[in-house]
Amino acid sequence: MSTPLFLTRRLWLAGAAGVAVTAHGRMAWGAALSDRPKLVVIIARGAMDGLSVVVPHGDRDYAAKRGVVAISPPGEVGGALPLDSDFGIHPAMARLHGLAVAGQARFAPAVAIPARLRSHFDAQDVLESGSARLYGADDGWLNRALSVSGGRRGLAVGSQTPLVLRGPVQTASWTPGGPGRTDERVAAALMDLYADDPLLGPALTAGLEVETQAVSATEGLELRRNNVEGLGEAVARFMIAEEGPDVVTLSLDGYDTHARQGAAQGVLANQLRIQDRVIGGLRDGLGETWARTVIVVATEFGRTVRANGTGGTDHGTGSALILAGGALRPGGIVGDWPGLSDGVLFEGRDLAPTADIRSVFKGVLRDHMGLDRAALDTVVFPDSADAPGYAGLV
Repeated sequence: MSTPLFLTRRLWLAGAAGVAVTAHGRMAWGAALSDRPKLVVIIARGAMDGLSVVVPHGDRDYAAKRGVVAISPPGEVGGALPLDSDFGIHPAMARLHGLAVAGQARFAPAVAIPARLRSHFDAQDVLESGSARLYGADDGWLNRALSVSGGRRGLAVGSQTPLVLRGPVQTASWTPGGPGRTDERVAAALMDLYADDPLLGPALTAGLEVETQAVSATEGLELRRNNVEGLGEAVARFMIAEEGPDVVTLSLDGYDTHARQGAAQGVLANQLRIQDRVIGGLRDGLGETWARTVIVVATEFGRTVRANGTGGTDHGTGSALILAGGALRPGGIVGDWPGLSDGVLFEGRDLAPTADIRSVFKGVLRDHMGLDRAALDTVVFPDSADAPGYAGLV
């Protein structure tokens, strides 16, 4: 479908002013309330190896099957950080381990999307759309959650809004290190020009609000490439601002570890260290708001149990999901552990999932964000009554 010339020109003018807008949908920017719950969804793109994130060191098949990518048991050099007698987490995730010890982090060790796919693009579509099948929806489950959440605000951090947050509800976006501050004269002229425009008027207002928030969020922070704690803290400052977002999405890339994955050190360890530092920055920046916050880290699928010939792992099925935040209820592993014996591996090569990833999302949205179960089963995750939300997470 082609875009009318007048709409193209209006959007071009907004872009020239440095204001990011989305050209469809209605605004969901009601008055912020100080006691609103906060949700951060981090997508670990590239298929994060859940068997290295949540280490089942108590499984007798783990070390033998994983070989060169196996994480040693707790207490050994480069060993997992202990959670209980059966599980630990990767040694690169010290901040997250501290949160787990404090009862503010939990892990689902064997989750998966409802469709069995091993293509990154296809699996990410299912993960973010919330559908049970490929191309089952054109918008994202988090945007649909906003549509039934009573006017909560959404913010995408990154160069583009991910599918999970796209849809009819207008959301904002912020690109760290993006264009400088908008020329105030141009912005004022555009606001006057489109004051009565039902599309560009609200969108320009929202874009300028985000830009103003960005100035405060980044003040005193040097958002250089290796300052990932600073990124987490900047996102936190957005969230605690008076007109800040209630729901934030953030994508982290680099988890497609086909070669030189490593164990305690290596390609994957570097990525997990970044993730850990982002979560740590969020924790530090949120302050008292941490008590009302849940962070979810999800990936499109896991990786093979056995390493390949180049010291990496290939596309698999089941993976781990991470929950963190002061709003969590303390508890152990979420869901069942299937084991790694030959008879239970999915198609003889992958961790077999024991939980639908939508069930974890539903549990958080229902008990943390207050969404109605019927809306979750029909609107947010269509035709998903067979995947009930987990209770007791929040």
